[in-house]
Amino acid sequence: MFNTLKSRLAVIAFTMVIAAGQLYTNYRDTGSALKLGLDLQGGMHLVVEVDDPDGTLTDEAKSDGIDRVERILRSRIDELGVEEPLIQKVGTDRLIVELPGIDDEDRAKGIIQSQAYLEWKLVLPTTEVDAALSRVDRAIVATLGADSIRAMGRGIAEAPGEDIESMLFGGGRDTTEAGSADPDETAALDALRPFSSLLSFGDTEGTYMVASEDVEVARYFLSLPEVQRALPRRHMLQWGAEVVGRGARNYVRLFVLEDEAFIDGTMLENATAGRDPQFNQSQVQFELNRAGGRRFQQWSGQHIGDYAAIVLDGEVMSAPVIRDRIGARGQIEMGAGTPLDEARDLALVLRAGSLPVRINVIEERTVGPSLGQDSIDQGKVAGIVGVVLVLLIMLTYYRMTGVLAVLALAVYVELVLGGLAGLGATLTVPGIAGLILSVGMAVDANVLIFERIREELAAGRATRTAVEEGFAHALSAIVDANITTLITALILFQFGTGPVRGFAVTLSMGIVASFFSALFVTRTFFLIYLKDKKASDPISI
Repeated sequence: MFNTLKSRLAVIAFTMVIAAGQLYTNYRDTGSALKLGLDLQGGMHLVVEVDDPDGTLTDEAKSDGIDRVERILRSRIDELGVEEPLIQKVGTDRLIVELPGIDDEDRAKGIIQSQAYLEWKLVLPTTEVDAALSRVDRAIVATLGADSIRAMGRGIAEAPGEDIESMLFGGGRDTTEAGSADPDETAALDALRPFSSLLSFGDTEGTYMVASEDVEVARYFLSLPEVQRALPRRHMLQWGAEVVGRGARNYVRLFVLEDEAFIDGTMLENATAGRDPQFNQSQVQFELNRAGGRRFQQWSGQHIGDYAAIVLDGEVMSAPVIRDRIGARGQIEMGAGTPLDEARDLALVLRAGSLPVRINVIEERTVGPSLGQDSIDQGKVAGIVGVVLVLLIMLTYYRMTGVLAVLALAVYVELVLGGLAGLGATLTVPGIAGLILSVGMAVDANVLIFERIREELAAGRATRTAVEEGFAHALSAIVDANITTLITALILFQFGTGPVRGFAVTLSMGIVASFFSALFVTRTFFLIYLKDKKASDPISI
């Protein structure tokens, strides 16, 4: 098929047009002929691991959890629109996440770390919690001691007397035990109200208000296991996400909720961001699957007039009143002043699903575009210097046949770049090194051929015969060298990390193009060179 010169030239022209077309398509769509990696265009490098502070998760559970986290993060990052992200598992409980070209690092980090665990819970009246507040205060005092509470500045001013600790804990008795406290001690204990003194009446049913400056202390109190046990059964307290202005102070709502959710995010089918046209507030409209829609409709029919809290990652986003049966559709109000971008990000993570385990960012690096541009500039300089030196040596040593090798090398470079563009491969700094190395390998193949031709000419062969024998005898050495290097590149790609894989991809593409260039393109140029020569005419080699 390729015995004629015309057919060989047609194949070369066809491959060059395809390669040029791939480069042009990439340039038209992205503004760059090749996709650039993190180290060339800048971006974020994160290492995340499974959060297991208590050491309760087994290696198998961590590995399964990080596998599921990888799938969910990939979905989130795809929706974020990052070109060519790297998400790679390392060990049993870590992921490397690289986001090239990212502009808003804080937003990307928030999307990656967001647990996105969504629940719907019933808002309960505060009656039973009101009755349990004295018990909660006693549990805090018994757990922390009066000195610790005094250091926080909470509830002490209202307690009578100066030596409160001796009144409460004098004689080494446990005041939490029934019948152990005398009337004076009980009175003092009742007067010490570290938690209930932080609460004000809420503005809606089932809520308290806590001043913003007291929220940190109140959160700490609620985190105590003794406080959780002191709350009424089936009741829990969860914070609202919105800061509410009341007079000259800011407050945060504390909701009284049923501890069991009647619907969770596993039943979510879709979520989209938008604005409420009436109040111009950001909101996320959600849609439940069929089973979730039936359950929501049945539940809402039984709780008309009650409030339903929409809880995201432990914070109440909104708590609308149920005025009628609700089906599979609803909305999450984001609060006044919330940017639409935050609503879009929430919709994005909800669509991707909640993370099965909590993760921590243990390493974070940011690569600036200026550093990437510096790498590109240095890579260009290295490539130009290397190629020019190779060309000069080839032209000086092999003369006219060196010109043929240079022309074949130009075809080779276009094929490599076009092949990388066609594969959608990302060019990194190690990839540039692989590209320069593969140029040297392409020249090496030509050197093997030319030296074999010289040997045949020295043995007295006719010019055409020497060329044919030279290509035939060099074939085995070229094949062996390329195959072994290709196997090495494939192993690097399979087991290496991001930069190593970038090097392996470029090197592999260079090997394939080198094989084609040396054995097909160079030989075609030789046929053109020998076309008008007689068998006995010498050649410049």
